[in-house]
Amino acid sequence: MGRIPPIMSENKNLIRVSELFGPTIQGEGAVIGQPTVFVRTGGCDFRCVWCDSLHAVDGEFRNQWTPMSSSQILDQVKTLTENQPIMITLSGGNPAIQPLGELIELGKSQGFQFAMETQGSIAKDWFGSLDVLVLSPKPPSSEMTFDPEALNTSIRVGRGAGQTVLKFVVFDDKDFVFAQKVAAIHPDLPVYLQPGNHTPPPASEQHAAIDLEGINQRMLWLIDKVNQTKWFSAWVLPQLHVMLWGNQRGV
Repeated sequence: MGRIPPIMSENKNLIRVSELFGPTIQGEGAVIGQPTVFVRTGGCDFRCVWCDSLHAVDGEFRNQWTPMSSSQILDQVKTLTENQPIMITLSGGNPAIQPLGELIELGKSQGFQFAMETQGSIAKDWFGSLDVLVLSPKPPSSEMTFDPEALNTSIRVGRGAGQTVLKFVVFDDKDFVFAQKVAAIHPDLPVYLQPGNHTPPPASEQHAAIDLEGINQRMLWLIDKVNQTKWFSAWVLPQLHVMLWGNQRGV
């Protein structure tokens, strides 16, 4: 399966928003458990076979993506939090294809923090303004092509971020070896591993069935792999939101 071109608005300053919800908690990675509001952007340059957010990736659903200005997004976030600053999580799709620099600057001037996860395929100069930059290279099971130079560029432009980490979704041995090899190239970056969700929701369903027992078994397998290979610098974490709410959206 090939890449899907970014969906661009006529106004280059508008951000395509697939979902905006919260407050909830961050379900994975470096700030797991932290209260947050999610701004999920629409559009992606990848099409991973196990994508769990196809409604924000597949162009078939672009009519559900709302073009919004930075001030409109921040106003909606403040309505959700009753004007209290919070961590804003930028996700997708691939949020790196969106013009998010102005939103980050505006939000930080009003006390908000920003975390973003991207696969590291596209680098933007505003990466360095983030409080948390999560780079999640897609492993072999995704059937996407890994570009190490693109990841290097993303790391370089993100040097000003408060924290930059690597996060890998792991389904099998090939994914695990991939994560080890990429992490070895960037030994200064913290590494987070999470078991893959092999029952991702179809884009048209908001309450799809999920195999939590199977995901938990993969989590146990992943812990064993880390211990067997003595990869003691890696964190192994679940997707907390999946454990709590399954494949439900907007949580």
